[in-house]
Amino acid sequence: MRAVTRIVFVDDEGDKFFGEGPYRLLKAVQEKGSLNAASSSMNMAYTKALKLLSNAEKNLGFKLTTRTVGGKSGGGSELTPECIDFLNHYEAYRDACKENNRKLYDEFF
Repeated sequence: MRAVTRIVFVDDEGDKFFGEGPYRLLKAVQEKGSLNAASSSMNMAYTKALKLLSNAEKNLGFKLTTRTVGGKSGGGSELTPECIDFLNHYEAYRDACKENNRKLYDEFF
């Protein structure tokens, strides 16, 4: 038996707009330099990836990526400085929650 901690951010209506899925998508964009490549690597439709990011951006109040359209040099995406800062805070918060959950589990069980 074990306890599992999942961090999910919801809007005022209780609808999820950020969690591990969008986090992993953004990390893949950072690694691959393209939203299309990132979504493909996760077996996710590009349109779904766009929708996830658009919904998160709307709720967070800032852009997560900057995108360049294709052409001779090809298109691509990169994370905004605000996104990188947010991801760093998300990671720290998620990890602290998991660690505290482990401690509480040990205390009670």
